[in-house]
Amino acid sequence: MTNDLHVQELTTLKTIAETLNQSNDLDYMLDTVLGRLLEVTGLSFGWIFFVNENHDYTCVADRNLPPALLFEEKRFMKCGSCWCLDRYQAGKLKNAVNILNCKRLENARREKKGDTCGFTHHATVPLRIGGRLFGVLNVGSPGKEHFTDEELALLQAVAFQIGVAVERMRLHEAEQRRAELFSRLGEFSRSLTITLSGEDAGGQLNLHAMKLIGDHFDWPFVALLERSGDYFVVRSLRYDDLLLTPNLRIRTADAPWLDQAGRAQGYQEMDAAHISALIESGMQQQITKALQSVIAAPVTFGGTEACGVLVIAHPASCGLNQVDGAVLEAVAEHLAIALENARLEEVRLDLARLEERNRLARDLHDSVSQLLFSISMTAKGVESLLGGEQVATAISAVKDMQALSRDALKEMRALIIQLRPAGVEKGIVTALAEYGTRLGLQVNGQTTGNAALPQGAEEALWRIGQEALNNVSKHAGTSKVSVALAVQAEEILLTVTDYGRGMNTGGTPDASNTSTGQQSFGLSNMRERAEMLGGRFRLTSRTGKGTSIEVMLPLSADAIRKVPEK
Repeated sequence: MTNDLHVQELTTLKTIAETLNQSNDLDYMLDTVLGRLLEVTGLSFGWIFFVNENHDYTCVADRNLPPALLFEEKRFMKCGSCWCLDRYQAGKLKNAVNILNCKRLENARREKKGDTCGFTHHATVPLRIGGRLFGVLNVGSPGKEHFTDEELALLQAVAFQIGVAVERMRLHEAEQRRAELFSRLGEFSRSLTITLSGEDAGGQLNLHAMKLIGDHFDWPFVALLERSGDYFVVRSLRYDDLLLTPNLRIRTADAPWLDQAGRAQGYQEMDAAHISALIESGMQQQITKALQSVIAAPVTFGGTEACGVLVIAHPASCGLNQVDGAVLEAVAEHLAIALENARLEEVRLDLARLEERNRLARDLHDSVSQLLFSISMTAKGVESLLGGEQVATAISAVKDMQALSRDALKEMRALIIQLRPAGVEKGIVTALAEYGTRLGLQVNGQTTGNAALPQGAEEALWRIGQEALNNVSKHAGTSKVSVALAVQAEEILLTVTDYGRGMNTGGTPDASNTSTGQQSFGLSNMRERAEMLGGRFRLTSRTGKGTSIEVMLPLSADAIRKVPEK
């Protein structure tokens, strides 16, 4: 190499290095350095392709393209294959090389889409960071079909410089994004700590957290799943501005990737195809096709017990990186603490409600119940003191007083039992049989299965069973009733059947607005309790043939919502 060539090479490298150090904007830097490279080397045109892990490529910079390659907004630069990228993807492009001719120019010339200005060949230089390839640099001139070893070596040196600059900028951008995301994480955490109270604090938190994630982070897709026995339940989901609470149940056996994510020690990168399992069928195609990269992190109580999974996704194949994963882990940790606090709040409310019920039951027993008993005894004493025909009217009134007192005492005792169901610990069927006996009913009870009932389900079945037996006592015209409880693998089925007068449901088996207004209210009450727990209520009755109610509730404790007080 002559001294002039050596000086020219050093000048070129110096110029490129200065250009690379002038900006932290990647697009601006690539466009500028490509222009300076062509200027100092005397070459005419060039472009830079970035290629991702999926071999998708993007033209990130170009200079002086001929009209043929500018056709239809550079269509030939955006699609199709070429020999340089084929060699790159096959792992055969290790150093700067001569390419026989440019396939993109050849295609444009064959389709007669514009002037190629005499361009036919270009040199191709791989771009790398360390041992990782990330793109190619193509440069050439009209009529130039060969590059000397010195020219290729110079282009190789420039490519190394570009690689170093790109890595520096990517690290800078990653650090900026890390700082930005962790700043948003602080805001998210502060917003998440607002007090949530009431029967459904956990449900409120799911929606509140999903809204906050959408407000503070730029993840296009977020889903929060709870582990529920052998299932994962999609509690809340956000896609762009669409916020859903699908409560979609997914078997762990059908989605092992969710089980893997829930048991992991940190975030996991997942296959984008898995996203379809989280979305109801009507929206699967629309959402799944738009998402390419997926990250999932476990939501863990106390650092050990995995209670769910938080999933994010992005439409770009490289749209999520390690920074997003680290922040997602932190979001999941904050969310786990908030969910545990919500659970403790629900437990606190349960305990407070139970204490209040017990206090009220004691007060009723010590005051109203004793008073009614005194009235009954007093009325009986008055009756024994009165005699003779002249007091017949008084005796009749006193007898009425006795009857009313007995009825009031009976109703009050029933109310006390409802407030403090002491017999439930013996089992729902046993408790309902004892309650029915107090109402003067003959209850035939049967239990199938022995799985423990979740607290919410047990309370709901007790209330529904009481209401059903009350209806039998007041309206059925029979004392015979059957109560059956079947505890199955995934659901609980309670059936209460009488053999009384029945009623006309208008041909609707699950009607709840039949007969008297009082009965309609009771049936509606039973239906609401079942449906609020994710279950179903069914009434079957025919005039003269009796009445049967069926209540199905999901067995999973995590699927049970607490029943509001009526």
